[in-house]
Amino acid sequence: QVQLVESGGGLVQPGGSLRLSCAASGSIFSINFMAWHRQAPGKQRELVAAITSGGSTNYADSVKGRFTISRDNAKNTVYLQMNSLKPEDTAVYYCNAEVVREVSRWPLNKWGQGTLVTVSS
Repeated sequence: QVQLVESGGGLVQPGGSLRLSCAASGSIFSINFMAWHRQAPGKQRELVAAITSGGSTNYADSVKGRFTISRDNAKNTVYLQMNSLKPEDTAVYYCNAEVVREVSRWPLNKWGQGTLVTVSS
């Protein structure tokens, strides 16, 4: 079984920073893309940032210049550094990755359970 486990969410004041982490575990051969999505109350889930195995990144316009996605391939971990946080960044943040399993070598799209980020004074 392959699992993604997020950590690092919490309550932060506007203008503050948080760093989210997502570690993949299990029988993993490799990981293709890794990404962060978020879903605010009453809204659809949206892509926040993504990173390929080679390190290419893309960001939602709403977070460009404030958020940075990175990954440690040796640890099968992706990070999201969030700076200059705004109340509208409040959401449940989900990790997502395409994982190639060790035995089957078949890609599998996996999601984490989500971590809540609340930006409020």
